[in-house]
Amino acid sequence: MTSFATRARLKTIQAFDRLRLAARKRANPGLVMDPEASTNFSSSHFAIAPGGRLVIGPRVYTERLARGVHISVAEGATVEIGADTWLRSDLGPVIIFAFPGAHIRIGKEGFLNGCHLSAKARLAIGDRVWIGPGSRVFDADQHDLDADTKERVEPVEIGDHCWIASDVTVLRGVRVGEQSVVGARSLVSKSIPPHSLAIGSPAQAVGKVGDRTTVEI
Repeated sequence: MTSFATRARLKTIQAFDRLRLAARKRANPGLVMDPEASTNFSSSHFAIAPGGRLVIGPRVYTERLARGVHISVAEGATVEIGADTWLRSDLGPVIIFAFPGAHIRIGKEGFLNGCHLSAKARLAIGDRVWIGPGSRVFDADQHDLDADTKERVEPVEIGDHCWIASDVTVLRGVRVGEQSVVGARSLVSKSIPPHSLAIGSPAQAVGKVGDRTTVEI
């Protein structure tokens, strides 16, 4: 059982974190945080440009680690994080970067575990999606290939109840169908049908996945 002294200390820390978050909101008009979101976000790093918008829903949680979460929202971009999502940062930082005009939507009850999301157009991540440590999701090439081959940008979609395991890379233009599982260290360069078990580089469907709607972390 937690002692009175420990509870008092935790309440003091939480009150201090609320004050830090209030100062963050004043300094960043684009930051919209539900009152039920974790006060641990006071230790996170937010970079929100004028016209950018970061929306953190109710009961979104992370650890109280300095820069455990880093979210950059450029001019005219939007990042939305749905209710009951866990941005787990103790195994590695959660990095989310929305370039100018981009839109990143993370559904409810997600589990982002030390991963990296980057959008120059749109990332749509469904409900109850798990993304493992070291995994990366990009909707763009990031750079021009050469003087004659310009960077390509295509939206990415990950359906509801998917599990993207550790050290996976998901590239532009891909749709991962709902209730699919992508194995560790896979490279997803083409769309994957719903209810697929996909592995490899490039990732290919090698099996079927059943109902994941009630699977727990």
